Amino acid sequence: MNISYAWIRSLLPSLEATPQEIADTLAMQGAPVDEIVDIAGPLRDIRIARVVEASRHPNADRLNLCKVDAGDGQILQVVCGAPNVKSGGVYPFAAVGAHLPGDLVIRKSKIRGEESQGMLCSARELGLGKEHDGIMELPADSPIGGSLIDVLHLDDARIVVDVTPNRPDLLSHIGIARELGASYGIEPRLPPMHGEAGGRTGDTAKLGARAPTARAGDITVDIVATDLCPRYLGLIIRGVRVAPSPAWLSGPLRAIGLRPISNVVDATNFVLHELGQPLHAFDAKKAGTRIVVRRAADGERITTLDGIDRKLTADMLVIADANRPIAIAGVMGGAETEVDDDTTDILLECALFQPASVRATRRALGLSTDASYRFERGVDPDMMETALRRTAALIVACAGGVIDEVIANAGGDVPPRPPITLRLDRVERLLGVPFDRAAVTSLLSPLGYDVAGDAADAEVLSVRVPGHRTYDVTREVDLIEDIARRHGYDNFPDDLRAFRPTAVPDDAGAQLEDRLRTKLVGLRMLESRTLAFAPESQGDVPLMLPLSSAEGFLRNAITPSLLRRVESNYARGQRHIRMFEIGTAFISQGAGVAPTEERHLSALFTGGRASPHWTGDPPAFDLWDLRGFLDVIAGDLGLRVQQATTLPAWADPAAAWSLTREDGSIAGTGARVAAAAIDAPAWADTVFAVEVDITQTPARPAVQFRPLPAFPAVERDLALLVRHDMDAALVLATVQQSAGPLLETVFPFDVYRGKGVDEAMRSLAVRLRFRATDRTLTDEEVDRAVARVLNRLKEDHGIERRG
Repeated sequence: MNISYAWIRSLLPSLEATPQEIADTLAMQGAPVDEIVDIAGPLRDIRIARVVEASRHPNADRLNLCKVDAGDGQILQVVCGAPNVKSGGVYPFAAVGAHLPGDLVIRKSKIRGEESQGMLCSARELGLGKEHDGIMELPADSPIGGSLIDVLHLDDARIVVDVTPNRPDLLSHIGIARELGASYGIEPRLPPMHGEAGGRTGDTAKLGARAPTARAGDITVDIVATDLCPRYLGLIIRGVRVAPSPAWLSGPLRAIGLRPISNVVDATNFVLHELGQPLHAFDAKKAGTRIVVRRAADGERITTLDGIDRKLTADMLVIADANRPIAIAGVMGGAETEVDDDTTDILLECALFQPASVRATRRALGLSTDASYRFERGVDPDMMETALRRTAALIVACAGGVIDEVIANAGGDVPPRPPITLRLDRVERLLGVPFDRAAVTSLLSPLGYDVAGDAADAEVLSVRVPGHRTYDVTREVDLIEDIARRHGYDNFPDDLRAFRPTAVPDDAGAQLEDRLRTKLVGLRMLESRTLAFAPESQGDVPLMLPLSSAEGFLRNAITPSLLRRVESNYARGQRHIRMFEIGTAFISQGAGVAPTEERHLSALFTGGRASPHWTGDPPAFDLWDLRGFLDVIAGDLGLRVQQATTLPAWADPAAAWSLTREDGSIAGTGARVAAAAIDAPAWADTVFAVEVDITQTPARPAVQFRPLPAFPAVERDLALLVRHDMDAALVLATVQQSAGPLLETVFPFDVYRGKGVDEAMRSLAVRLRFRATDRTLTDEEVDRAVARVLNRLKEDHGIERRG
């Protein structure tokens, strides 16, 4: 939201704060400022000049030679390519040596053989708009040689405020002024308009009785879709003269980056940015004698003000005449009823539209405007009449005309906003410090809240919410948030107070994610956060409104996103990388069905096992580091590590394992990343990655105490001849099943291939540890258990003991 410092000062006349002080205050109130732009600074060298003569450039068809009077007694020659430059016209002029925005310095030059002694400027070149189709035209009575800043009222600063979606009240100068006024103890007031005097204000019109069908002069307003438009005000102004806006109206609009259009349109834009209420002006003669607020017919069409023919659907709200739509409600007006130079009578519209309807229409049409931006967040239902009357006053002040006597007041009964009960003890419990009734009233009243006590309980307050906070303050906790914000977050004590821990345990999934984060950070891995958007090759769920064509889907896995982060690290010369992410993957369930959301853990590592050291380069991660990592993760998730079966596209089949659940379903994969899946430089090491679905992870069993063993263990080492194609995990599982209850652990500790062992075999050495909890084992007991193991291995797998 662009805010004019001078505009704020007009609403808060006694405010002495600088733009930077205003920015600091807004930041503490939850509305940080992104930028402060000194509008006047880059324009101090720009003067007003008149083109005495404009003729064709002798050596270029699209250039003009202009004789320019800049008010210093001499005529300068300027080469100009703008199509709208003409003899007698008045324009902004930058002489030789002048500075333009962007540190551009004007120098004397020759263009196609003709000398140019300055520059006639467009709005974009001056930083006052985006249009670049011609030189900025100024009023003919502008003082030649005068300062552009003075003529256009641009001695101002633009404050760019970052407004969150839940605070539509801050999308206006009065909303910002209200917040600042509460902080500085100043009540904002709307200043009178230029030319406001007896019979020329919007206050002369009488508000008609509210009804679904109402009249404004000879125009009838009928609301058919009252669920999407609860209220519609219409006012007719006759005898206006459409012309360029005076500087006192166009200057503030330019200061916030808007392009002035005409006095009538600029008046509606001025009030939109002042009060936050969008309005629209129709050419009353083109609109006819009946206005209908209704849903569009399916397939109905309208050409909007941007010249685009748009197809409407039955769920869109339109403003129509007796036969056709003339505006898309809350979004944009139609071209057929546009106010132009020939307009003399206008119908001024001020309406209240249902936010969700405007939002859906804006998305479907791909059309966002200043009006839709505010309507879809919610406008102040109590500001409508004030906005209509103020706009009418503006139009009469700069375009003349006579306001009709009656304002059409169409609509049904709007349900009243019930007061919110605020408990002072609840405020203290949430904020940690007590607030009495006087303190709460002093904090909330400047924001427009009406605070009253409860006759039955002095500790309970009844708070009525002002119209501008209708959409975001609906609960007691919302009021408490405003109390904290107004009190100042930095004013709360920072010492640890007494607290009551909750008896409700955290969600099991959240506990698991916390454990995984702790474990992975302990392994010196950094947590990454990537966006869920992906190209079609990495996603199954298409987005309705993608941010870019390259990321039009929701990802079905996280690893590809992390691999892009690895590439980004490579581009910056980083070789040693360890990162992980716990996020959401989206699995398509078919057309028309909501996708399944799964929580995934993805981790990857590459580079050295240890940090680089002057003594030498650390060894790089290898396949066994991956296997060890999988064992750690599988143990915490209750999964098994098995030979890989189905693999994702990024995995190298020659070095991969699957993580499986108890029912045999695959939960994830750990593998070496295939060379084709990552753009790695020649110096990069092998990348290893793991991705596992943690959504269905079984609950972690409770930790149980077990005393240290009181009796010694007995160990036996067995060298077994095992075929090359047999998985060692199968051998260990058979040993565990056949050894009996005395077996404590079994693990491999050596593999041998070579002399004395058949080429089709390998010697696998395993260590068996036996222990009893109530006695010392005898050799006979252990020998019997070993014999059972050897017999079972030979019978089931043909494995014999190596002699």
